[in-house]
Amino acid sequence: MEELPGSLGTSASFSLRLGQTIFASASLLIMSLGINFYSYTSFCYLVTIMGLVIPWSFTLALLDGYSVIAGCPLRRAGILLVIAMGDWVLSILSLAAACSAASVVEILSQLGEPFCPSKECNRFQLSVAMTFLSWFLITASFLFNLWRLPSL
Repeated sequence: MEELPGSLGTSASFSLRLGQTIFASASLLIMSLGINFYSYTSFCYLVTIMGLVIPWSFTLALLDGYSVIAGCPLRRAGILLVIAMGDWVLSILSLAAACSAASVVEILSQLGEPFCPSKECNRFQLSVAMTFLSWFLITASFLFNLWRLPSL
């Protein structure tokens, strides 16, 4: 059976997982640099969800890397189902975090300088953009693994 690029155990999946880890780490780091991020619930939610995405994606990147190096892709339906469900849940949570933080950033930027200094707002916007990129890659991983699931 031919491997689906992007599904668990392929080099494309390793790249997707590495991208998820990098973008989630960047989002978390950039948001944490903001002194007042804890004042807004949606920013705290974003930090919490990115804190869940980083170990999930990094662990699966290690698993993909091992599968690629060892040359033995995982072909167990149970494992793939658990990973697809984890990706699905984290995809929904990441999208919720990104959308809620984006709406707060938009409101704060409309209110002006007293509520959100320019440097802080730019930092928050960059963090939200990194979260959206991480969400996109998590969703791609979920769809690739879901597509491969029935063939096992």
